[in-house]
Amino acid sequence: MAQVCNVCGKGPQFGNNISHAHNVTRRRWNVNLQSVKADVNGAAKRIRVCSNCIKSGRVTKAMPRVPAAAKA
Repeated sequence: MAQVCNVCGKGPQFGNNISHAHNVTRRRWNVNLQSVKADVNGAAKRIRVCSNCIKSGRVTKAMPRVPAAAKA
């Protein structure tokens, strides 16, 4: 599965590990993705969103569904 935020499109960044002996190997920093049930066009949908979008309020979480029997 792709490591990409469904809201902002942020993906992994790439760089180098550099040891004390200056051996260089490639590495990647993944995005902190969380699976969240959010309102998407009025419907509750499970999407993968980065923690930055959750903290900043760019994602509105879906309200929990209450069964009809519990309302009465």
